[in-house]
Amino acid sequence: MGKKIKKEVEPPPKDVYVEINTTIPTIKFDPLTIESKNAATVVLMLNSPEEEILAKACEAIYRFALKGEENKATLLELGAVEPLTKLLTHEDKIVRRNATMIFGILASNNEVKKLLRELDVMSSVIAQLAPEEEVVIHEFASLCLANMSAEYSSKAQIFAQGGLEPLIRLLSSPDPDVKKNSIECIYNLAQDFQCRTTLQELNAIPPILDLLKSEFPVIQLLALKTLGVVTNDKEARAMLRDNQGLDHLIKILETKELNDLHVEALSVIANCLEDMDTMVLIQQMGGLKKLLSFAENSTIPEIQKNAAKAITKAAYDPENRKLFHEQEVEKCLVTLLGSENDGTKIAASQAISAMCENSGSKDFFNTQGIPQLIQLLKSDNEELREAAALALANLTTCNPANARATAEADGIGPLISALSSKRDGAVANAATVLTNMATQEPLRGSVQGHELPRALLAPLRSADAVVQSRAALAVAATACDVGARAELRAAGALEPLVDLLRSRNDEVRRHASWAVTVCASDELMATDLCRLGALDILEEINLSVSRKNKYSEAAYNKLLNNNLSLKYSQTGYLSSSNIITDGFYDYGRINPGTKLLPLKELSFQEPSDLRAILLINSKSSDVSPPSSTEDKPSDTTYGRSISSSSSLRRSSKEKTTTGFVSPTEEKSEPTSGRNTVFGKSAVKEKGLRKGRGKKEEEKVKEEEEVALAPKITGEGVPEKEWYPPPDSQFSLYVYEVTKAILPLTNIKEQIVALAKYVAEKMGGPIAKDKLQEFSWELHISELKFQLKSNVVPIGQIKKGIFYHRALLFKALADRIGVGCSLVRGEYGRAWNEVKLMDKSRKGTIGCLPPPDTYIVDLMFHPGDLLRLRSREADLYRFL
Repeated sequence: MGKKIKKEVEPPPKDVYVEINTTIPTIKFDPLTIESKNAATVVLMLNSPEEEILAKACEAIYRFALKGEENKATLLELGAVEPLTKLLTHEDKIVRRNATMIFGILASNNEVKKLLRELDVMSSVIAQLAPEEEVVIHEFASLCLANMSAEYSSKAQIFAQGGLEPLIRLLSSPDPDVKKNSIECIYNLAQDFQCRTTLQELNAIPPILDLLKSEFPVIQLLALKTLGVVTNDKEARAMLRDNQGLDHLIKILETKELNDLHVEALSVIANCLEDMDTMVLIQQMGGLKKLLSFAENSTIPEIQKNAAKAITKAAYDPENRKLFHEQEVEKCLVTLLGSENDGTKIAASQAISAMCENSGSKDFFNTQGIPQLIQLLKSDNEELREAAALALANLTTCNPANARATAEADGIGPLISALSSKRDGAVANAATVLTNMATQEPLRGSVQGHELPRALLAPLRSADAVVQSRAALAVAATACDVGARAELRAAGALEPLVDLLRSRNDEVRRHASWAVTVCASDELMATDLCRLGALDILEEINLSVSRKNKYSEAAYNKLLNNNLSLKYSQTGYLSSSNIITDGFYDYGRINPGTKLLPLKELSFQEPSDLRAILLINSKSSDVSPPSSTEDKPSDTTYGRSISSSSSLRRSSKEKTTTGFVSPTEEKSEPTSGRNTVFGKSAVKEKGLRKGRGKKEEEKVKEEEEVALAPKITGEGVPEKEWYPPPDSQFSLYVYEVTKAILPLTNIKEQIVALAKYVAEKMGGPIAKDKLQEFSWELHISELKFQLKSNVVPIGQIKKGIFYHRALLFKALADRIGVGCSLVRGEYGRAWNEVKLMDKSRKGTIGCLPPPDTYIVDLMFHPGDLLRLRSREADLYRFL
């Protein structure tokens, strides 16, 4: 301490003057008068044992501290705080009073607050609030607590030391300063939930309500702010209601002279309106109409904003919405939308969003409200755009009429512009509105006409999960036709969409999967999605129990339906709607997570003892047509071109009863109509349908050829295009079955005839006991050696067993429109399932019985149809 005195040779920033007349208790000295203008000297006096010296020193320090923050910092540096804390509990009342007054002033300094927390003097300060203490001690002790309670740690100390109860008692003090300090401290403490609960237990609501009658506006304001915090709890709202607090609040709103309190009063009413009982009481008092009129007619923006916020809070309750609708709150909100203040317009938009849960309100805003909200979307205020977009999103959800009204009010353009907003909420809400509009076919074209795919690129790449999710939904809603999907593809939206499949957010993955499902309706889109890794990601998702969902499974299956080679390898099943086209290959079974190599790569592998890869391909690698339909299978290897094309393609120019089925054409399981006898006109119509399918396929192939244009090498010479190994023999098969079996008018006859044809081409019938002697393995090995590849075209196999014959049957059946599925079994078994009507069975009145499923025998008795799950069928399927 001595060192500090030496350093303080210079006078302090502000003079402190103390004059003390003191009597030294000894017979050798007379009374001595001490005068000092040095703050350090006065601080030293705080350690004096004499009460008069302490009282005079504290009085001087109090006056010194009142002069400003600089002096408070000086006292802290001089070490005055610690000795002063000891004086808070001094026996002399004057010393204790003066020390308390000092802390009331010093506690506004942040560094002093920190030191007081460390010294743990809160209990000493709270003790000064005792009823027997002087009013001035109450004033400065409560001031100290008010200053300290602005920080969380101090609030916790005050609450833990039992400071709430004496503070509530002081709300009834006759001194206004004590009331002001006490309610300010209570307001700070009430920010904590536990403190609010204790306030209710201590019945603090009535004394706080009494402060509303104070003649001092600052006390009234602090009381309203405290009520605004406390009434966030339901129990406090009930206490307020039971103590006629609503009457006080309504009177404040009705008194023009108290307009500086209207904003806070509205905040309390907003909390109270959340309770249905309070809402009914306010309505009975006529307060609801007053509130709406007050909001509509007030010229103060802050008041209008808080009134709209009160409506918003209350409107989250269904019964409250009903009462508001009866009071025609919608008219008030539409008026507030026309305010010049952005804050008011934001609050009104939010209130409309909340009221949208009421169907009557939604209908009202159809003509009044939607046009104004669309105008707000053009604002430069991003928060306002977000609020307007949210209101439109809620208005158009499950309401086609409002979606149409939004379009008719020229809302599409502003909504597209909102997708580039800086606020994620505005982007997400705008995407929702566009989705709601696009779900209606008449409006979808209008939405698509505004280059939506390009506008969705940024939202799809957003870092916000909600924006990602809504953008993916917008893609799913708008990509419902070929043109829209082509725009998405051209805009480069597929890559970010596929990236969303990797999201850790369940909703994002779900919506992205849905969008992929919609986009994968086109073969070209499905191919691009697979190239971008969508199939691999979806497979990984579906292997996870926690991440998979029905949408991810649907998307995976949709992509697999455009990659039947992979689907058959993974699932071992192709349905009647999965049409095998040229380029299909059966690699055999692969485990989930295993990547299937492309046909080109497999074709260049050296032959091995691995299972032969069966190829379906009726196209030639040469673009020139053949000169004869009697082309024979070629024994050349895959390094050479075979100049032959499908006999069926040439034949289709001569007859209308043939043609390829487009791989994108939707097919269903055969129904009862397939069993009826077709007349000649029916056969002709069937052929015409297939002719259209051929044109569609050729159109798709042309698009593929454009997309896969030959690459130019460094020397300027186009790279040689690779084609799958041709199979002129299979082309001949297609031609023959089209000519001989397609004209048959009974589906069962077609199946039996095709089964016998396939068996004949694959080595004929085989007795069950001679199956082991059927030397198909040697034949396949010879073919692989001859072709110098593991890839074997199906038409070159002359000795085939179950899985060879089943694949050939399915490939040929698909070419002539016979519905059948292909199922892989164990140990080289595979079979075809067909559905046929049993005419002997009778269905319910007005309904046909469901078709029965049969296994087609291609091995032992070709053409036999074995009822599924019968003993004969099981013997055919299993060893």
